[in-house]
Amino acid sequence: MKKIKILLIAIALVFITLNGYASGPSGSLPFAKPESVGMSSDRLTRIDHILQQHIDKGDFSGAVSLVSRHGKIVHFKSFGLRDIEANQPMEKNTLVRIYSMTKPIVSAALMMLHEEGKFQLNDPVTKYIPQFKDLKVLEDGYEVDPVRPMRIQHLFTHTAGFTYGFFGDSVIDKRYLEAGILRTQATTKEFIEELAKIPLQTHPGERYHYSVAVDVQGYLVEVLSGMPLDQFLQQHIFDPLGMQDTFFEVPDDKEHRFAANYNYNREKKKMELRDAPHTSKFVKEVTFFSGGGGLVSTAEDYWRFCQMMLNEGVFNGQRLLGRKTVELMRSDHLPAALADHDPHSNFGFGLGFRVIKNVPLTGAPGSIGDYSWGGAAGTIFWIDPEEDLVAVTMIQLRQSPYNLRREMHSLIYQAIVD
Repeated sequence: MKKIKILLIAIALVFITLNGYASGPSGSLPFAKPESVGMSSDRLTRIDHILQQHIDKGDFSGAVSLVSRHGKIVHFKSFGLRDIEANQPMEKNTLVRIYSMTKPIVSAALMMLHEEGKFQLNDPVTKYIPQFKDLKVLEDGYEVDPVRPMRIQHLFTHTAGFTYGFFGDSVIDKRYLEAGILRTQATTKEFIEELAKIPLQTHPGERYHYSVAVDVQGYLVEVLSGMPLDQFLQQHIFDPLGMQDTFFEVPDDKEHRFAANYNYNREKKKMELRDAPHTSKFVKEVTFFSGGGGLVSTAEDYWRFCQMMLNEGVFNGQRLLGRKTVELMRSDHLPAALADHDPHSNFGFGLGFRVIKNVPLTGAPGSIGDYSWGGAAGTIFWIDPEEDLVAVTMIQLRQSPYNLRREMHSLIYQAIVD
């Protein structure tokens, strides 16, 4: 019997080797040798050296890096600690706050409803959110009518006229802070009702301004689908893609894998604990599902979402979006969304993603058309259709002074050797 067990294990190992698959936190993952997809094993180890160097210097506590090309994972490693105080290691399946990396997922969810004919991009937002029908714009100290309707395309491209409250010190930013936008509202509907009381900072379609627009998109998903946002994402994105570790609220049985979040103190030039895992708001009951920044996830789970996008809407036989929809999402929409667009910008913006238009101006290797975003705790990803590549890097550091995206671009693209 013992010999039979050994033989079966050996056969399984041979199968894994031949097929390029190995077990990951959520099941089988398509691993391959870097050389089989035109990348260098030796050059990829430079990622290890740089990330470990950051950790040794105390720049951030830990990191997870995942790189795939042609659908095969060629680099997937963890470094450092997920919790310094508890001396717990960062692991490949460590749960992290992805904050604004929630936005592309919610944008994809809304575009799934677009494919069902629930709305058109040029529809006025008030058609579905009547609370905004009397929304004014603050201009030269006066509240005036918008010069054009706010359209759903404006929400995707952050050109709707909203702001965030904590990225500026305008009158409207201060109104957001006073109202506790995104902080004190119990439900998404309450957030919308509070937001409707505050004038827009700019006229819709006038300028790109990063904002709560994707939280409004999250509410649109609820209105158009008739489902709470968390349930829609679970049923239509997370379950089909096998994203078993992505949620707004960390389950009790997974809390032990949740990382601590740190803040970089620029005066002291060091990390300080910002959000301990066991007392975090993410482990408490969540009733306001923030489409702009509420999700917790893992590197593997987010890779699954990115690979679906790179595969033009399909992953492991599950089609979530049509090919032409994905093409539309990764196109630059700013010329169409803005009345006065700067054509010389190195970045455009699609439906939920930043899009590279000019590689030299980014200061790092890359490809025209690569699309990406990041999160407030330093998490980053990008999808490169030209090189058929996905990269995901997870850390947990707010106010990070390090341009990790540019560093990772350099480290990953220098490993392409075909």
